[in-house]
Amino acid sequence: MDNFIRTGRTLPTHPRWLRAAPLAVMVLAAALSGCGDRNKSAKPGQALASVNGEEITALQLNEELQRANVPAAQQDRASKQLLEALIDRQLLENEAQKEKIDRDPKVIQAIERAKALIVAQAYMQKKIGNIARPTPAEIADYYNKNPEFFANRKQFDMKQLVVETKDLTDELKQVADSTRSLDDVAAWMDAHKVKYLRTQASRTTSDLAPDMSAKLKSMPRNQLFVVKEGDRSMLVSIVEVKDNPASLEMAAPQIERFLVNKRNKDAADAELARLRASAKIEYLNKAAATAAAAPPAPLATAGQAPATPAAPAATAAAPTDSAAAARGVAGLK
Repeated sequence: MDNFIRTGRTLPTHPRWLRAAPLAVMVLAAALSGCGDRNKSAKPGQALASVNGEEITALQLNEELQRANVPAAQQDRASKQLLEALIDRQLLENEAQKEKIDRDPKVIQAIERAKALIVAQAYMQKKIGNIARPTPAEIADYYNKNPEFFANRKQFDMKQLVVETKDLTDELKQVADSTRSLDDVAAWMDAHKVKYLRTQASRTTSDLAPDMSAKLKSMPRNQLFVVKEGDRSMLVSIVEVKDNPASLEMAAPQIERFLVNKRNKDAADAELARLRASAKIEYLNKAAATAAAAPPAPLATAGQAPATPAAPAATAAAPTDSAAAARGVAGLK
């Protein structure tokens, strides 16, 4: 639920990006990520340590640094931590081999799956190559064709009461339907000992699925509505709707990233379509054949328009889950 509305932030839907992880998290992820995929018979590079005769090399350490995407200013400290993590990993791998865990069918299957994914991704990267970056004219065209995301962008300022979905009873819904005030709903929940959290939020038309934006714009101010998201739900009231335009200059970097991502996806889809067209694919199981014959699930979830993907926001902010936002449409009442 809190992916639908985050207090006091404006959250972009496309493209998603990751915040820099804390160093300790990056080190741990990098140390574990290579388990089972190294060729022990060939370890080129200067040896940095030896663990019961197994060398750990500078080449391995450099690879882990690249995988962790450690900032230059932190690389000295990260190198020491990663080397210790590589030693720990080698110790664990050695013990696993002693106990023949590497021969466990589930482990073998996991290794084969990881290998297949790596090889498939490497093939796709080779076939797609370097996708041409969009020109300034193409970026401007996307900007002009999506005024709701940019030039005509609206901002919704909202107040909300967050409750556990199990507490969103029919009685509470009736109270919400019969009152125009979140304060009245909160007073009722206080009297009935229903736990809740008061929050505020701001979202824009560039953050939300088009259907949801249209619903919010059509609602009278202070009208209450419910958004269900997993095990928590929200009673929401729109306080104000105001203009919040984004200039082409502000939006251009994220529009460019969005268009590059879309081109990559389109190229990958085209290559898979080509391979399927030229392959002989047989379904040997009736259930699998029935599932394959059904129309493929749409890439955009309910409430999203595939032909007009939600645009990147013009200002930097935390990532959001577009699927969660789409599910919120179904919860509007």
